[in-house]
Amino acid sequence: MRRLCHVFSILLAALTLNPTAGIAQGYPSKPIRIVVPFAAGGAVDVVARLVGGKISENIGQSVIIENRPGASGTLGAEAVAKSAPDGYTILQNSSGQALAPSLFRTLPFDTLKDFIPVTEVVRTQSVLVTYSKLPVTTLKELVALAKSKPGSLNYGVTGLGNASNLNMEMMKRAANIDIQAIPYKGDAPLNTDLIAGQIHIAIVPLATAKPLIDIGQLRALAVIGPARSPILPDVPTASEALPPGFGAAGWQAWFVAANTPRDIVARIHAEVAKALDAPDVVGGIKKLGNEPVGSTPEEFGIQFRNDVANFQKVVDEAQIPKLN
Repeated sequence: MRRLCHVFSILLAALTLNPTAGIAQGYPSKPIRIVVPFAAGGAVDVVARLVGGKISENIGQSVIIENRPGASGTLGAEAVAKSAPDGYTILQNSSGQALAPSLFRTLPFDTLKDFIPVTEVVRTQSVLVTYSKLPVTTLKELVALAKSKPGSLNYGVTGLGNASNLNMEMMKRAANIDIQAIPYKGDAPLNTDLIAGQIHIAIVPLATAKPLIDIGQLRALAVIGPARSPILPDVPTASEALPPGFGAAGWQAWFVAANTPRDIVARIHAEVAKALDAPDVVGGIKKLGNEPVGSTPEEFGIQFRNDVANFQKVVDEAQIPKLN
């Protein structure tokens, strides 16, 4: 009896010292929540539902998409940073997650310390589009129009402080033009106002813009990235149209709260990788103009830290003012 009590005391002490011990066993045993820090219907939301739906099929648990738009994506990120580190609350965010520290004076979390980067889900491309009745058909014509009417044109952006915002600010400085920023909480409301002519220009995810370009509701001027898109082969890159060009890296990725057990992080990555191997998911992602990735936590951790540093360098060199 004394020996049994001794063993029990050792086990109890171990659990006290490591309260997450045993959590990974049986994970997941309840629904998983994916927080998307943008409005429903946008590019991040679409990919989250596609990948989350397949994971739900594979693990036999519900995967719930929770849209928490606001504060340029930092509202949803904050919710995940402050969530229980148990793998049941996951952030799916764009590369704005890496850009935020260089553009905001203060954040409600530490980007590098309060999250564990799990995996790059997809690599993305964006496209510079205009209101269909704006009298321009090329990027050079847009620059000429903006110079002829300083401050009269505006551009929509899904939150100040993301990659699209950075790209527009870089373009403004490269071309020496003045265009005013109008922030939105997601791609869907931005596209609605762009179609109606309430805003003139935007850099938007190819995934949400392509259907609207195809039916003539938006006009594509340039793809943001190092190469033309296979789903818009006739649209030049920004670098082709306006040397030296601009274009921040684009991705969507998963993050969990710091201190989430390593084996749970590994399990989440394994499920994402498995989902990204499914032909229907791959087809859906490529149809959106994205490329499936599924990198390991170690690989994406290195990439994420490099992106944070590289974005800081770009912002500093472009002398882009910090946001409140």
